[in-house]
Amino acid sequence: MTLPNRPGMTVPLPGPLHAQRDKLVELADMGYTDIWSAESDGADAFTPLAMAAAWEPRLRLGTAIVPAYTRAPACMAQSVASMADAAPGRFAIGIGSSSNVIVERWNGVPFEEPYKKVRDVVRFLKDALSGEKVKHAYDTFEVNGFRLGVRPEQPPQILVAALREGMLRLAGREADGAIINWLSPTDVATVAPIVQAAGGGDDKEIVARIFCCPSDNTEVVRGAAKFAIAAYLNVPVYAEFHRWLGRSEQLQGMWDAWGAGDRKAALAEIPDEVVDELVVHGTPEQCRARIQEYFDNGVTTSTLAILPLDPDLDFWQGVRDLSPTAR
Repeated sequence: MTLPNRPGMTVPLPGPLHAQRDKLVELADMGYTDIWSAESDGADAFTPLAMAAAWEPRLRLGTAIVPAYTRAPACMAQSVASMADAAPGRFAIGIGSSSNVIVERWNGVPFEEPYKKVRDVVRFLKDALSGEKVKHAYDTFEVNGFRLGVRPEQPPQILVAALREGMLRLAGREADGAIINWLSPTDVATVAPIVQAAGGGDDKEIVARIFCCPSDNTEVVRGAAKFAIAAYLNVPVYAEFHRWLGRSEQLQGMWDAWGAGDRKAALAEIPDEVVDELVVHGTPEQCRARIQEYFDNGVTTSTLAILPLDPDLDFWQGVRDLSPTAR
């Protein structure tokens, strides 16, 4: 079974949450099918989706992602079940390990055994959403006698944020698919087949966050994008991901300078071709063609993240320019 392509957008949109109803309606009018939230240092992952559940019933809602560490198991199950109950058949929970920065430095939770932690949360959610009492010692935590009091009409899809082979196989084997991030269309052709093979078919969803800046002010966009690339790709989990993808030679200079504490030199060491591989930019037509390459190589659902890399970029015009109805 081949899943249909679903064009999505990252939320929350710019501006206060209470003022986004009309914009969410417009997203659906423009042909966007999904919205996907994240959770790092801004809004939590659930509140923007809960508001959208009431405001715009045409949109599917997903988290990309909620860290597996930052909510206790019962609290996580309650949040997931509540969203699934608020939007029957329209909610997908994306869970990932996140990073040592978010989990350990910002939340004070030891970033230990990320593979096992994500696997255990996935397994616990399945157990809890069954409605049965959960009394089980998972590898990374134990639940003793919890029964979920919210019974959604339809259980949510569960997706795993995955970078390298272990998590990709987990996403295919025990979840409904994978959420992927900071990679090129060519890289998708490397990671997506691992998920599908582990799942035994081609029915696993592949959600990709795609960073975009629809501007042909190339040098300005590249220069600003290098700050974002350095911020992410020096985090250990992303550095190892790109080593695995084969970018060691291209990125070693950045890693060395960053490790030596020279941030300016690290930015200068990022090759333009790496920016062009990881960030979609150019005219709207060029951007739409590039986004299509992600779908062609195995992505089933996009969640576009429009980056303000060009100070002259009008965010909402960018949303319109990249929308399905603009094609």
